[in-house]
Amino acid sequence: MNAVPLQGPGGRGPSRRQLLAGTSSILGAAILTGHGPAAAHATAALPAAPIPDGAHVAALVIGTGYGGSVAALRLARAGVDVHMIEMGMSWDTAGPDGRIFANTTRPDHRSFWLRTRTKQPLSGFLGFPLDKDVPRYTGILDAEEFGGITVYQGRGVGGGSLVNGGMAVTPRRENFPAVLPSVDADEMYDVYYPRANAALGVGVVDQGWWESAACYQYARVGRKHAERSGFPFVMVPGVYDWDYLEQEAAGTVPASALAGEVLFGNNHGKKSLPKTYLARAAATGRVFVSPLHKVTSVAPAGGGAYTVVMEQLNTGGDVTAVKAVTADKVFFAAGSVGTGKLLTRLKATGVLPGLNGEIGRGWGDNGNVMCGRANHMWDPTGTLQASMPTAGIDNWRAGGAFAEVAPLPTGIETYASFYLSITRNPHRAAFSWDAAAGKVVLDWQTSWKQPSIDAARTIFDRINAKEGTIYRTDLFGAYKIWGDHLTYHPLGGAVLNRATDNYGRLHGHPGLYVIDGSLIPGNTSVNPFVTITALAERNIEKIIATDL
Repeated sequence: MNAVPLQGPGGRGPSRRQLLAGTSSILGAAILTGHGPAAAHATAALPAAPIPDGAHVAALVIGTGYGGSVAALRLARAGVDVHMIEMGMSWDTAGPDGRIFANTTRPDHRSFWLRTRTKQPLSGFLGFPLDKDVPRYTGILDAEEFGGITVYQGRGVGGGSLVNGGMAVTPRRENFPAVLPSVDADEMYDVYYPRANAALGVGVVDQGWWESAACYQYARVGRKHAERSGFPFVMVPGVYDWDYLEQEAAGTVPASALAGEVLFGNNHGKKSLPKTYLARAAATGRVFVSPLHKVTSVAPAGGGAYTVVMEQLNTGGDVTAVKAVTADKVFFAAGSVGTGKLLTRLKATGVLPGLNGEIGRGWGDNGNVMCGRANHMWDPTGTLQASMPTAGIDNWRAGGAFAEVAPLPTGIETYASFYLSITRNPHRAAFSWDAAAGKVVLDWQTSWKQPSIDAARTIFDRINAKEGTIYRTDLFGAYKIWGDHLTYHPLGGAVLNRATDNYGRLHGHPGLYVIDGSLIPGNTSVNPFVTITALAERNIEKIIATDL
């Protein structure tokens, strides 16, 4: 996405039956031949130690995603004992197929969080539905449905890092004031973005190799179409092990990105949080994690501490125990939706009455919208496509959109280009407590996606006109062009310097902090996880220096 590190780097087509046979799941990724089911690299780094009822901890972190992982590592290195609470599993045990994570083409019980039927972001292909029944299980990808949008979130130790495409992007300096207006941009770009990128292991694919690699033919087609229409095409950093990917292409290691692994976890090459921040946190000996624990309440306990109530779950989602522990400091890091929902309920029900009226507000979808284009037969996108995207089309300045050139790795030739756009969408939603239903709701409206569609059209209408191509209408429902029903990038719900002070301290309750994507008001102009990480580095440094 458009960011400071972006610069740097005619025969007959397949039949409808052949296309359908080769297409399945969100990216339509297919099993690729030539690699057997070798044992996957373990990803869990922290010792799993279910917290006992009645325990007292110095610092309790709710969530193990980017913000929570930063907090745990920095607190531990400052000499503070930390216990992390994670609703999802610790993904560290291979299944009968020899893999920890399910293959993208064959979603199974490991793929979705407590669903009995998959909910693929791409719901169909050539008019045929792609979803299927699966056993109910605490799987890795949550498709949480609200009234107007489905929010995809990672479930497991490592949070969203387990299921994203790894595009590690720093916003352009000129866009930063709109992202976090109360934060000093100079210190972010001089100190905290570099710190975050280094700790996350961000790097760029070798441009020379990329230019000839068969698995990135789809991206080179995207470049040709973008440049022919006058759009800048930019290379994007990522957190994949690019040396490993080159070995995958050479056939010397088990395939991972070249087996289409992405949304249901990546078994080998991706540098997710259990391999970076959480591994370093584990090395301190001060950080432990309770997987399959869901926090339901955080209430003042007297003496400045807090009582944290949580449910322990089994892999069917049943509650097997209820625990209450005491924590001197509590860090909310359950992600935009998790933190936003929990704080909204605790305020509305009077458990944390000191929280202010900004709780639950400022929620946005990072302007996410998806689409596909049907190319001509002289523009094949390749039968082998790496699942880790490396590039995009930049029209942020002129049209308010950046389009990730995304893979559609079916294992067969589809002559299709696929895109996830991040757009400048002004709409913001709010969480609220529905007492009658006993749950938190979100007031997002599907019609609010129209500015995102309009922004994306500034790119793709022009490319289609230039190339003489059309939009795909079979990916998101019958005769539907735009994937306007979802987001991968939820942001907001406890916005910095509104619901909290300028470092994530919650108003009205000393010792409670927010340190995740809920601090960011709805849009980062790029993939958000580097910004979430850098902001967490900034905030925890201040909190350690002044509060501990």
